[in-house]
Amino acid sequence: MRKLFTLICLIILVTSQSQARQSGTRVQGKVLDGSSKTVESATIGLHRAGDSVLVKMAVADKTGAFVFEQVAAGRYQVAVTAVGHEPLRSAIFEVKAGQALELPVMQLVPVARAISGVTVTARKPLIEQKPDRTIVNVEASPTNVGNSALEVLEKSPGITVDKDGNISLKGKQGVQVYIDGRPSYLSGADLANLLKSMNASQLDQIEIMTNPPARYDAAGNSGVINIRTKKTKQFGYNGSITTGYTLGWYARFNESVNFNYRTGKVNLFTSLNYNKNHRGENLFIKRNFREPVSKDISSRFEQESRMVNSGDFFSGKLGLDYSASKRTTLGFVLNGFYNPSEWQSRTPTWIYDPAGNLQSRTYAYTRNDEKWKNYSVNLNFRTVLDSAGQELTGDFDHIQYRSANSQPLYSSYFDAAGNPSLTPDTLLGRLPQDIYIYSGKLDYSLPLGKGAKLEAGLKSSYVETDNNAIYENLMSGQAVLDSGRSNHFLYDENINAAYVNYSRPLGKKWNAQMGLRLENTNANGLSKGYSWDQAQNKFTYTEKEFKRRYTQLFPTVYLQYVASEKNQWVINYGRRVNRPNYQDLNPFINFLDRYTFQQGNPDLKPQFSHNIELSHTYKGFLTTTLNYTETDDIIQQVFEQNEATNETFIKKANIANLKQAGLSISAFKELNKWWSGSIYINVFSNHFKGIVNNDPVSVSITGVMLQAQQQFKLGKGWNAEVSGFYRTKGVEGVIYIQQLGQVSAGFSKQVLKNKGTVRVSVRDIFAMGVYNGYSRYGDVDVQFKNVNDSRALSLGFTWRFNKGKLNGGGQRKKGGADDELNRVNVGN
Repeated sequence: MRKLFTLICLIILVTSQSQARQSGTRVQGKVLDGSSKTVESATIGLHRAGDSVLVKMAVADKTGAFVFEQVAAGRYQVAVTAVGHEPLRSAIFEVKAGQALELPVMQLVPVARAISGVTVTARKPLIEQKPDRTIVNVEASPTNVGNSALEVLEKSPGITVDKDGNISLKGKQGVQVYIDGRPSYLSGADLANLLKSMNASQLDQIEIMTNPPARYDAAGNSGVINIRTKKTKQFGYNGSITTGYTLGWYARFNESVNFNYRTGKVNLFTSLNYNKNHRGENLFIKRNFREPVSKDISSRFEQESRMVNSGDFFSGKLGLDYSASKRTTLGFVLNGFYNPSEWQSRTPTWIYDPAGNLQSRTYAYTRNDEKWKNYSVNLNFRTVLDSAGQELTGDFDHIQYRSANSQPLYSSYFDAAGNPSLTPDTLLGRLPQDIYIYSGKLDYSLPLGKGAKLEAGLKSSYVETDNNAIYENLMSGQAVLDSGRSNHFLYDENINAAYVNYSRPLGKKWNAQMGLRLENTNANGLSKGYSWDQAQNKFTYTEKEFKRRYTQLFPTVYLQYVASEKNQWVINYGRRVNRPNYQDLNPFINFLDRYTFQQGNPDLKPQFSHNIELSHTYKGFLTTTLNYTETDDIIQQVFEQNEATNETFIKKANIANLKQAGLSISAFKELNKWWSGSIYINVFSNHFKGIVNNDPVSVSITGVMLQAQQQFKLGKGWNAEVSGFYRTKGVEGVIYIQQLGQVSAGFSKQVLKNKGTVRVSVRDIFAMGVYNGYSRYGDVDVQFKNVNDSRALSLGFTWRFNKGKLNGGGQRKKGGADDELNRVNVGN
């Protein structure tokens, strides 16, 4: 690590000296409006022609003039934005070393200009293809106004969201979700709740990166989704208030308030969100237990679980950016949430003999009362070291999670005739949990000659978790410790990382980017509990400890070829890692009933993957991509059965190696003034091969995923949208999932002089969101059907307010604890 740090510093020193010797090339110009009046305070960006990367920014003075100093030789394009005017891009031009280039006058067109009663406005394309990412411009879809962030996300190309809120990219799980480069704080259903509380009016772009640059953590098997919120450039204040009501099986609602205030040197931003959750879910399970040797069926189980999840989700954010000077910005961000919830399950189980004759039945009632608390602090800075654009940024984070969880399980037992056969029993569980995360990182950026750029950085994080499980059996009204199930699990992890990234154009048509990231991981686990001692015929206290030490390199390579204005090719490669969630390492047991448990696995190892893609973009609207992924020690859910007790354990395990190949086509087209549409098709082939529970497993399937979105401008502020997806039979590890689909539609209306939006939508109109699946390998033979209240009617209203004047400043900071936060699984 010390040698790599020294190497980075040496590279920075040498390239800094090289940059200092370069001559001062200048690009200047002037901005006027349509009536030849000067446009003061217009924001001008200098972009590389090949990949549109922003190189420098400037603000026009009182005469409309602007200048870029010390511009490296290369091909560029200038983009201009100004209040009350349409955005404008110049033609591509070339800058030679030592040249003082004067650009033609930039003539802006006033926005919202009426022509025969029709309002003319400029629009960004819905989808942009860059060398290392796909960008979705949220405002380009008119019906996104009033939607939630989750609704916007699941309509984005290649992204799917399952019933639990788990997000996949191009059919692959393990995606990392960032918000403004900062951690999303949650996963699964709780991440979904947070995204539902964010209104689309807060969002600017969604960046989809299957092979993120070396600057990003190497975590995330299928890549990174970064949700960028709008950055206020407005002196004064602006914000929005959103309220929504949804009716599925039960009613639920959400409210959010967002507020920004900017003065000359200070930018204050804050938000408050509240979600009232109330959802139902029915789970049907059929299990065949088999003899270990003959594989003949020994018994059959049928279960019906009726589950209800309700709770409140309160979250808030407060942040401040302070411009200490023209080149230095300091900031902090405070985040927190409080999530009390209750999950209830009523599960009757029927037990049959091999011939199908009912032998007995049980009834289980489980209630999980949980209270999650979180706070996080981020301190950050950004400083521009000189006029050449050298930049240094830093982030320092502290995050804490605390959970109090009680979990009683009440069981009753009956014979085939319905008569009590055994004494009812009660198992009481208390599972407190604490997670502490500390993270710090530094990033350095140096523009070089001829459009080249060098980036380097360091990061270190430390995570500590404390998980306690105390189980007691209720006997004659007294709670007696259940030593066999109780456990105390302690885990700590330190990850140190360093990276280098270099990018530059290679001639007029080629652009290249190469990065290398090194990550050193040190993990320690300690499990304290009781195990059954056969010799002493009693439980004895034991401690089980493990240590993990490994250092890995993660290269990334991008190569772009701009054949013409119509055709662009990109090939990229990256190596990724997906470490297990902290809770998945915890060996504690969660109960559905006396026969079905969910358990952590302290033996989990990280999974590593190689990803390569070749893509072609035609006329900016049609992108075709070939991809191949190979993953070792993939982490997936498996079943373990105990034929003697008829118990089934559901846990995560490193089950196999995965090989996946795919072909995807993504297109967006404005068919006419009132109709536009997008379509995404992904044909994929997955092959898992490995050993599960000492049994060899080989699972292969080829499937198709289709997403489509049609948007209609109906006039007078009305918009409509119809969207849907369909996926053929697929596989997740050793679990086959049957075909799945969904169709949704909605209307929105602009009101209150376009400051308000009323929205009504119906999700999953035909109630197709039913998960059917099965798993058969070794002794395991399980079928399941999961039905939830995916069909829902939603009503929403958003009011936007502002007062002030735009300026060209500022960008809100992101934090550094991205990977660590995405590995925390909060709530049910």
